Amino acid sequence: MFNNNTIQRFNDTETPFYYYDMGVLRNTLDACRDASSKYGFHVHYAMKANFNPKVVDMIQSFGFGADCVSGNEVKSAMEHGFDKGKVVFAGVGKSDKEINLALDADIFCFNVESVQELEIINDLAKAKNKVAGIAIRINPNVDAHTHHYITTGLDENKFGINTWQLNDVAETLRKCANLKFLGIHFHIGSQITDMEVYRSLCIRINEMQDWFENHGFAIKILNTGGGLGVDYYNPDTNTIPDFESYFKVFSKFLNVKPGQEVHFELGRALVAQSASLISRVLYVKNGQKKNFLILDAGMTELMRPMLYQAYHTIENLSREREAKSEGADAPDTPHTAPQIKYDVVGPICESTDCFRKDVDLPQSYRGDLIAIRTAGAYGEVMASNYNLRDHVQSVYSETAD
Repeated sequence: MFNNNTIQRFNDTETPFYYYDMGVLRNTLDACRDASSKYGFHVHYAMKANFNPKVVDMIQSFGFGADCVSGNEVKSAMEHGFDKGKVVFAGVGKSDKEINLALDADIFCFNVESVQELEIINDLAKAKNKVAGIAIRINPNVDAHTHHYITTGLDENKFGINTWQLNDVAETLRKCANLKFLGIHFHIGSQITDMEVYRSLCIRINEMQDWFENHGFAIKILNTGGGLGVDYYNPDTNTIPDFESYFKVFSKFLNVKPGQEVHFELGRALVAQSASLISRVLYVKNGQKKNFLILDAGMTELMRPMLYQAYHTIENLSREREAKSEGADAPDTPHTAPQIKYDVVGPICESTDCFRKDVDLPQSYRGDLIAIRTAGAYGEVMASNYNLRDHVQSVYSETAD
């Protein structure tokens, strides 16, 4: 991913920063669009994964819709030119202000997560003499087998409506004249790589579809959510997720009836591999039990390892460049020299400010460039100014080819 010219460019740029490879992003979007279009599926980009303006603009240019979880995300989607007929608004705690903003924007659909929310949207829509399109987010109680912080489809989670509440949902829908029922919505979690999980989801969607139709509700939209994972361990060899297998599961196991549409809400899968966090070694601390690389980036720039115990591949770009310049057979290159185990940590005044422990890297020095890979999803968007840190900057590849 990084040639010598790119690394030289990094050397001339103040760190830390996010580096966006727009070519990787374009290739990923191409692959997703090609795979989904085979089945006529509709893809919405989950804005919460990354709302970097250039990233969002490129995604919009591919004709995808937008999946939003806040009023400001709805506003951003409209400002970036997403078709309002392809904008959906989810979230377990939509405020009146946010709902009114979305109503004024005439978005396609609200993904509704409680009976009370149905009543609130109906009242707000009535006050505006509007009819709001809605889908019911159902908690399918399907275990996504991912980290418990990013699982959303179990009975114990705050998201969605549980199946034992569906009679109340049906009764409320019949009373709400300012709601237009479009379909059903699901989202079971994130970073899912086991396709059997999606097969189980399809079975539950089919059951829920039958329940609604048996109770007199026609379904136009089957929204399966998202959650497709990426390979954090092999970002160069598995750069593009397996969209073919992913969409094929839904084509095979989902009971799609004539006139129905199948919708997806993908975030991480589209953007994760397109960016790396580039940092510089400030200090090397060698101890009796531990060696530390102290970087100028920390949890204020990338929170995932601290919040989710998430793995990211970490590379010393300065030593890689040295190896390339000396030739593949040169002695003591990063591939032949003994590796040293480092705890790679940041400068923040918190013990949790650690990207990874015991990382095998070539001997590293002050000023070396470090790349933390697969950081395009839930990286820049979660950055903060804790410790009064400067907000992390963004750098882009010069071409999208």
